[in-house]
Amino acid sequence: MLKGINPLLGPDLLKVLRAMGHGDEIAIVDSNYPAETDAKRLIRMDGIDAPSIVDAILSVMPLDDFVEHSAFRPGIKGQPDRIEPVMTDLAAAVARHEPTVTLVPLHGDEFYARVKTAHAMVASGERRLYGNIILRKGVVRPD
Repeated sequence: MLKGINPLLGPDLLKVLRAMGHGDEIAIVDSNYPAETDAKRLIRMDGIDAPSIVDAILSVMPLDDFVEHSAFRPGIKGQPDRIEPVMTDLAAAVARHEPTVTLVPLHGDEFYARVKTAHAMVASGERRLYGNIILRKGVVRPD
């Protein structure tokens, strides 16, 4: 355990977050996602829901404010305006740390192609469908 660090952030995830550079992305995927197949670097967090993981990550990692969008969720095919409860929960986790950032939907292959190029992937225990998110790392500015 470490003081001031969310206990969900284990050594493997902390190492990945610290190694990521500005503009690198991390995907947090639900329990149905083929994480073993698609991940370059995989951290398993079975049994932990995706919004809790996002909350933990964003407690130490800033989102990129050099680009227009830095947080992405899957869009639902044929229903561009549909918002699932898990998406609302993910947006709330982002807003707690980055109140000016909104989740941008990426539809179909655009979302999955971006997940596959992420620096790392966290396989969550999220059982709700569409419980996936991509976060783009920003910079920590000097004091």
